[in-house]
Formats: sequence, structure tokens, C-alpha cells
Amino acid sequence: QVQLVESGGGAVQSGGSLKLSCVVSGYPYRTYCMAWIRQVSGKEREGVATIDSDGDTLYANSVKGRFTISQFASQDNANITLYLEMNNLQREDAAMYYCAADVGSTCWRYYNEYDGTLGTEFGYWGQGTQVTVSS
Repeated sequence: QVQLVESGGGAVQSGGSLKLSCVVSGYPYRTYCMAWIRQVSGKEREGVATIDSDGDTLYANSVKGRFTISQFASQDNANITLYLEMNNLQREDAAMYYCAADVGSTCWRYYNEYDGTLGTEFGYWGQGTQVTVSS
């Protein structure tokens, strides 16, 4: 059974930083695309960043240059930890942040090159961690 557990959310002032973590266990495949996705209550989900099993990353234009996605994976993918380092946080970054995973060796299928957004159709999801940004 695949499980994703996020942590690291909290309250921060505008301009501040947070680092989110997501522990992924039980992932049964050799390759993957993993993502951080956020959602404000009442609004659609927004893909923030992705990383694949080769370590290639993609970012939504809204966070490019401020957020960094990274990972640590055991050799057999039995344990994977996903990170999202968020700097210069703004009020519009406040949301519930989810980590998500799906099968595949690349994340390019999620990237919209015309508007710089990332898709959110992933098969495995965590429960989310809340990020609050105050001015």
C-alpha cells in the first residue's frame, strides 16, 4: 500500500521561508513522477513542482525561482522523501499543500508549456499540510 505523509506546514510572515517534507512508503514501481500540489479552499488545485525518478524538476511559473523541489530515495524506492523548500513566501502561496505520486519516468506530461502550469491528475495522494502566510 502506497502511503504519503506530509509535514512541515505552518504559519509564516510574508517574505519568510518554510520547508515541507513528504515521506513516501510502499511505492512499488521503479520509476515515478512526484509532485507538490496546493489548493485553497473553494478553488481548483494548482500544481506547484514536480520531480521524477531521474531527478528532473519542473516548476509552475508562479513559484519559479522561489520554490525548490528535491528528493531522497532509497535504492529500491522502498522509501522516498520528497521536499519542497519555499522562500519569499507571499500571501497567495497560502494553501493546503499535498504531495502526490504517479507511475512514469517523466513528469513532462503534466507541464503546460503555453501557460507554465502543472497538471494535478496523480494517482497517489497524501493528506496535506497547511501553509499560512500573513502580511
